[in-house]
Amino acid sequence: QVRLVESGGGLVQAGDSLILSCAASGRSFSSDSMAWSRQAPGKEREFVARINWNNSRLYADSVKGRFTISRDNAKDTVYLQMNNLKPEDTAVYYCAGKPNTMGTYDYWGQGTQVTVSS
Repeated sequence: QVRLVESGGGLVQAGDSLILSCAASGRSFSSDSMAWSRQAPGKEREFVARINWNNSRLYADSVKGRFTISRDNAKDTVYLQMNNLKPEDTAVYYCAGKPNTMGTYDYWGQGTQVTVSS
């Protein structure tokens, strides 16, 4: 069974930092793109960051310069370093792996809550 398990969320103050982790099991994602998305209350899920198999990266404009996505293939883990957090970053953060032809991903985690207080 393939699983993606996020961890590292929590309640922080504006300006603080957090590191989210996404641990994969059941298959290797070293040849696949991995991504982070988020969903705030009352809003649609939105793209945050993606890291490709060759470590090239893509970020949403709203997080560029503050967030960094990375991966450790030996640990089958993807990370999201979040600096200078803002209240508008409050959301459930989801890890996803293996893009498909429908423009989404085959595998998703259950999400981890990040709450940023002002």
